[in-house]
Amino acid sequence: MAVLSRVTSWRPASRVAAGLVVLVAVSQIASLAEPGLRRPVLYSSVLLLDAIGAFLSFRAAGRDVYPWGWRLIGLARSSAVAAFFVLLWFATTGNAFAYWAGIGLRGLMFVLLAAATFLSRLAEIRGRNRWSFVSEVVIVVSAGAMMAWYFVIDRAFTQDLAGPELTRILGYVIGDLLVLTAVCSLLLGGARPSHPLVGGLALLMITDIAWNATDLHSDAQADIWLIGLGMVGASLLLTLAPIAPFREKRSLAWSQRLVMLSLLTGVVMMIAVTVAEDDMFPWGGLVGCLLLMVSAVVVHMNMSLRSARDLVITDPLTGLANRTGLDDAMTAAARRGEPVALLLIDLDDFKLINDAYGHAAGDTVLAEFGHHLRAVVRGPDTCARIGGDEFAVLLLGGVVPDLVAQRILAAIAAHPVRLGEDTVVVHASIGLTDSRPGDTSKKIMRRADLAMYAAKRAGAHSWMRHDPSMVDRRAMDALLAEDLTGAAGRGELIVLYQPIVDLDTGGPTGYEALVRWQHPARGLVPPLDFIPVAERTGLIYDIGLHVLSQACTDMAAAPGKPYVSVNLSPRQLQTPTLVHDVLAAVKRAGMPLERLVLEVTESAIVDEKSIVTLHELRGYGIRIAVDDFGTGYSSLHYLTRLPVDILKIDRSFVAQLDGTATGSAIADAIIRLAQVLRLRTIAEGIETEDQARELLTLGCRTGQGFLYAKPSPLEAVLSEAGRRLDEARQRQ
Repeated sequence: MAVLSRVTSWRPASRVAAGLVVLVAVSQIASLAEPGLRRPVLYSSVLLLDAIGAFLSFRAAGRDVYPWGWRLIGLARSSAVAAFFVLLWFATTGNAFAYWAGIGLRGLMFVLLAAATFLSRLAEIRGRNRWSFVSEVVIVVSAGAMMAWYFVIDRAFTQDLAGPELTRILGYVIGDLLVLTAVCSLLLGGARPSHPLVGGLALLMITDIAWNATDLHSDAQADIWLIGLGMVGASLLLTLAPIAPFREKRSLAWSQRLVMLSLLTGVVMMIAVTVAEDDMFPWGGLVGCLLLMVSAVVVHMNMSLRSARDLVITDPLTGLANRTGLDDAMTAAARRGEPVALLLIDLDDFKLINDAYGHAAGDTVLAEFGHHLRAVVRGPDTCARIGGDEFAVLLLGGVVPDLVAQRILAAIAAHPVRLGEDTVVVHASIGLTDSRPGDTSKKIMRRADLAMYAAKRAGAHSWMRHDPSMVDRRAMDALLAEDLTGAAGRGELIVLYQPIVDLDTGGPTGYEALVRWQHPARGLVPPLDFIPVAERTGLIYDIGLHVLSQACTDMAAAPGKPYVSVNLSPRQLQTPTLVHDVLAAVKRAGMPLERLVLEVTESAIVDEKSIVTLHELRGYGIRIAVDDFGTGYSSLHYLTRLPVDILKIDRSFVAQLDGTATGSAIADAIIRLAQVLRLRTIAEGIETEDQARELLTLGCRTGQGFLYAKPSPLEAVLSEAGRRLDEARQRQ
């Protein structure tokens, strides 16, 4: 369809192009038959083509990937039209102002043509490639300047021309060099020029040079039919350029040829002038241009050498260092005896992005992450991409690596990546370590790798510093994953419940369902050991549905009709069938949807797909709670548009409650935020009566923790709940 669209859109354009070619051909043949009409036909043809070219260029700006380039070309053609009428005014009235205004407008045309090509290419070329591009353009333009100096400028001064005439000629020489700059920019800058655009600019420069050379070197007026035909041809090609189909253009071959040809031109010019002239006047310009070329060649060679070096030590996708570059930086720091810190970063669930959006989208995510990584570290530090989705940062002395790790996580969470219609928040796990005396690069990398794996096990979007007690658990986790497969079907997964109580009465209002694994050989496996394994292997989805089904079945007939709170993992939220599976599980259990609360972590709900899923679940009456609120990196902007009913205050903030304003600062802030947003708060990890009283004073009415009950089987929890309700009634 895309190809057909381009073909059908080209058909009317091709008819316009054919009509212009026929019209120009007929008018020029007619002018050759009648010499008296030659100049009027020439000028009117150029005027008409300039006007049409301006219109087509402005129209091309609305549909091309280089809109500003076409707008500038449209302005250049418009300037040429204005120059024609102003110079016509001068020819009829002899007004001096009209003469200079016309020359100025004609000169502006050349400036705009050069800007349209050179500046647009310069803006898209980055880093050292920009200097290489500029140096190549300078080399070629310098060769043109040498020829202009000898054949035009020298002759203009030796003929003792009048001021206006000399100014016109010098202005057109500068204009021709600007056009040469435009041609070089298209051929050397890796742009997508159409052949008519390049040909039109080149022909415009050639005919303009020929016109001026004829004026200077001949007594006859410069109306040679071939020059006039060239001027019309240049205008025709520039007019056809906006409607001509584009094709990809690479700069490598042209760079080699044009640069070498320009250097050769400079050498030939110097030899020819030396042999043919005995006048030293040209030497100033020639030598100056040659020195300029030599300087540009030196810059170009230097940048080429650096670029070759970059191919060895730079990752081409992100522009960061690669594994070799990181090793070089670590070796150099060790040679200087400088202490360093290494951060090893792995993007969480990057494979899911590749699977869902394709490898091109994955490359976009990697490039964006590399950009933000470079932005949060200092200039002397080294950022590297050392694997598919694995990055590293080498920090030199004088910086706290823990703070850098926090800044990296916060920066990428605050800058989600746009992939088509979706916005994806990138999560990462970071392991860090400091260098030690006698360290090798391999030892530092090993410690950082252990810390990074520990961070991944601890939970998505977190960092961890290496500790000597850390061991490589990857082999153990692989065996654990094998045993975990089918554990639910074998009856090894046990659902326990912890009551969520009214802090004022101590009576339960709901229960949180928590899973435990009773391994036949290992015994009771802690959740921190098997949940991260289930997350990475994808087993968490089936485990989560098992817990949900069991919890709904258990609570459907519970006395007092309490609600049940069940955790959802980030992987579950990314599964397209989640809503259907949740509704089916609740329906099978026969429990009203209003009695179900789904808990999600803060880092899992800054993803657009997750937000849509949560909105759909909430639309059925299911309530949503944000677990461990305040420990993640989501922004308040997300919170205001999330389908959230409950904020759960993390146990780490509850533990800080000590009766002081400092100890209660974060908990108080979360409670006040929830009040403003009209959300409930539940405090986790309450262990003392003092903590419960302080939470009540701050405005939190509900909580859970060991003060009230440990996670227990259903029968024990319901029995304890009944006892507490009886105590509450007796107190009343």
